[in-house]
Amino acid sequence: MGVQALWAVFLVLGFLMFQAQVLQSKNLACNQSDLKALQEFMRGLQSPIQGWGTNNSSSTDCCNWLGITCYSSSSLGLVNDSVNSGRVTKLELARHRLAGKLVESVGNLDQLRTLNLSHNFLKDSLPFSLFHLPKLEVLDLSFNYFTGSIPQSINLPSIKFFDISSNSIHGSLPTRICQNSSRIQFLDLAVNYFSGILSPGLGDCINLEHLCLGMNDLVGGMSEDIFQLKKLKILDLQDNNFSGKLSTGHSNYFVGRIPISLANSPSLNLLNLRNNSLGGIIDLNCSSMTNLSSLDLATNSFSGNVPSYLPACKNLKNINLAKNKFTGKIPESFKDFQALSYLSLSNCSITNLSSTLRILQQCKSLTTLVLTLNLPRLTGSIPQWLSNSSKLQLVDLSWNNLRGTIPSWFGGFEYLFYLDLSNNSFSGEIPRNLTGLPSLISRSISIEEPSPDNFLTGPIWPEFGNLTKLHDFKLKSNCLSGTIPSELSGMTSLETLDLSHNNLSGVIPWSLVNLSFLSEFSVAYNQLRGKIPTGSQFMTFPNSSFVGNHLCGDHGTPPCPKSDGFPLESSRKSVRNKYAIIRMAVGVVFGTASLLVLMIMIVLRAHSRGLILKRWMQTHDKEADELGPRLVVLLQSKENYKDLSLEDLLKSTNNFDQENIIGCGGFGLVYRASLPDGRKLAIKRLSGDCGQMDREFRAEVEALSRAQHPNLVHLQGYGMFKNDKLLMKKENRESEVFDRIIYDKQNDKELLLVLEIACLCLSEHPKLRPSTEQLVSWLDSIDTNT
Repeated sequence: MGVQALWAVFLVLGFLMFQAQVLQSKNLACNQSDLKALQEFMRGLQSPIQGWGTNNSSSTDCCNWLGITCYSSSSLGLVNDSVNSGRVTKLELARHRLAGKLVESVGNLDQLRTLNLSHNFLKDSLPFSLFHLPKLEVLDLSFNYFTGSIPQSINLPSIKFFDISSNSIHGSLPTRICQNSSRIQFLDLAVNYFSGILSPGLGDCINLEHLCLGMNDLVGGMSEDIFQLKKLKILDLQDNNFSGKLSTGHSNYFVGRIPISLANSPSLNLLNLRNNSLGGIIDLNCSSMTNLSSLDLATNSFSGNVPSYLPACKNLKNINLAKNKFTGKIPESFKDFQALSYLSLSNCSITNLSSTLRILQQCKSLTTLVLTLNLPRLTGSIPQWLSNSSKLQLVDLSWNNLRGTIPSWFGGFEYLFYLDLSNNSFSGEIPRNLTGLPSLISRSISIEEPSPDNFLTGPIWPEFGNLTKLHDFKLKSNCLSGTIPSELSGMTSLETLDLSHNNLSGVIPWSLVNLSFLSEFSVAYNQLRGKIPTGSQFMTFPNSSFVGNHLCGDHGTPPCPKSDGFPLESSRKSVRNKYAIIRMAVGVVFGTASLLVLMIMIVLRAHSRGLILKRWMQTHDKEADELGPRLVVLLQSKENYKDLSLEDLLKSTNNFDQENIIGCGGFGLVYRASLPDGRKLAIKRLSGDCGQMDREFRAEVEALSRAQHPNLVHLQGYGMFKNDKLLMKKENRESEVFDRIIYDKQNDKELLLVLEIACLCLSEHPKLRPSTEQLVSWLDSIDTNT
């Protein structure tokens, strides 16, 4: 008990000492060397950082700046510092829209532990001094636009986290990085332009757990020392051009067997060797690979039986063995795969569906099942027990010889977002309760020759329109009948709709024009008739989408008869439409009568208002005539102008001199008038001899004198000068014309950032195009900091 109390005292004292150091650091001024380095860093940016002091600012304590963390020099053990000051230990400005370059002065922050400038718009080469910071532990410059190469002689003895992924850095890999940086645990150089061979050296990174070199231009063979990394958990080498012993397109070309050293790695969490030419049997030591959770060996040349020992990998959840040369059945031992979530054995030679699925029924956590394109094809019907796999999200049983009806219990899979049963021999109706799958985004029951046929019959249920998340809806090459429901227009996310090669009748619903995301559409080879809808996406579909019907209108079909532009679907519908036409005719008669009465009332009221306006103008014209041609009629105004004569206006505009023109309109020019008391007016001079000038003048006087809105310029008065009409308004300064948010120059910077993002989206090189996640992140960053 005494020992525990003693430990408690030590913990409390340690905590209090730590808090004292933190408080002391907050009260200490920024070290002058660090301050100068940060000011130089800021000069390399295109715009200042909000909350940072500058040379012209009274705030020079960098420890209080945004994204800066300081510790006192004494707490850092810097006995050589003559003055106890705040030393910068962290510079964290991720997602702050920083644009510009990273200058050499950042290397002067010799006490820096963390540098995070990820997800910004920084460019140009990385400074050499950056790779020689003795205390740096975290370096994250990912998702920027840095170019150039990085030095081979990196000296970061304290570094643990090193991420420069998603940039445009080229040159050879710094494989000797761990000679002076042996503590590194996380190394991500993916999505760049590193080229050349993968030289030996990474084996020195004895603490490395995460290594990502994917999406570069690396070639040659693999360095064997990588497979000696005992703590390695993540290894990503995808989309390079590796070859030799050990993918098509952007893949690798490894051949041979899986190295024994890799197959025995106890720390490995994910193993992805897909898209290679590896062969032989799969030989993994599951008793050693205790942390393996994901195994992807798809698209190789592995042969023999599916390994029966895989369930011994207790944490294995995801298995992708598709596109290999396996034969036989799924092993009985798979029933012990309690944690199995993802299984893909497509494009292999697995036989006997009934025993395969019987074994898998024990996998209670199964969410993804892909058993497509197997030779010989899977046969039989879909067993009832699969209905108990309530967690299923993706089911692909396409390209097999499955028969019978589609089970209705598929409609109970609330998490199911992808269902592909195409290219089988199903018959019967489509289960109506499939229309209630809330998460479904893709559904296919189509065929492609040569293949077995599906023989689905019955209608297309209108309730399918409730599947608002569905992207692909393919029911081609079946025996579906009835009409195309207009309710399908409710599938607002639909991109592909293929109903071709069925027995559908009636018309193409015009409501489908509202499917704005629809890019692929086909109703070819049915019994449809009537006019093809026009407008929107339907203008982009090829003629082949409509062939084999009795359609008319566009897309290479005969012109529609005038009386048959919208043919009726059936005799029953014809009778309904006759009654509808009668009701419509009665409605039109009463509606027309009501409209005529309303129009007469409007005309009478307008005539009355016209007389009032005419009398109002005559009164004011008479007033002007009585006061003399040298006077201006003034309206009530808050400006309290005194009576102005035309002589005053002529003087204030210097006889309407061209130098005072500040604008022009459709019927005249606008002049600036400088009154003797210093106030400014804008005089619009409507000139011309055409008859409509009087009407235009009267209309503008009426409109401007009545309009009341804070953003409108109010009319102050009007007058006559020779044959011209004058309108007098208060002149607005530039700062009063624009809304603040429009006139704010800060928006120029935001516009340039958005434009730069748009240019990246149009880049010819796929690697330079941002992902959707990056795009949302960048735009959100711009919006957040606005």
